[in-house]
Amino acid sequence: METTVAISDTQEPTVSHDQEIQELTNIFTGRLPSLTRIAARLVGNAADAEDAVQDAFVSAYTHVDQFRGQAQISTWLTTIVINAARMKVRRRPRQTHIPLDQQDREHDHAPLSEMLLDRRPSPEELCRSWELAERLAQASTELSPTLRGTFQLSEVDGLSTRETAQVLGIPHGTVKARVARARRKLKQLLQT
Repeated sequence: METTVAISDTQEPTVSHDQEIQELTNIFTGRLPSLTRIAARLVGNAADAEDAVQDAFVSAYTHVDQFRGQAQISTWLTTIVINAARMKVRRRPRQTHIPLDQQDREHDHAPLSEMLLDRRPSPEELCRSWELAERLAQASTELSPTLRGTFQLSEVDGLSTRETAQVLGIPHGTVKARVARARRKLKQLLQT
């Protein structure tokens, strides 16, 4: 049950200062869980909510003489808690800083830099593979037409040994031998 303490600026106080403090203490004790929940909704975490409620308690005790009795004292205290929670939020830095290379052990997550990692090849890798393809195409012109055709179908176009043999009309053992000779020759050409 809540009791209203009516203190007016023009009237003589009907309750002594000690009684006001006792009244505040009783209300704080009885409403602590609900006041903490109100603050937690505003600040987002329990630790800051408890700090906001504690700041509100101190503020209410130091300013009890400013209570005008226009509302219930519990309403006045709730307003002080809300204001204290809002002040906590205002004091926070505006931008959240998240370290990219620190592992989140609390939630068992990999570092953010790994989650944001681009799996595509880098521009350097793309350039390197393009240059290699150019050199390979140039070197393949120095292969004999039979080796070049077999290598093209099997390695560049991606046909299986059996499919390459069917297209060329040769045994699949011959395809394997030609591809091996073409690779050896290309390796020699690319090394020089």
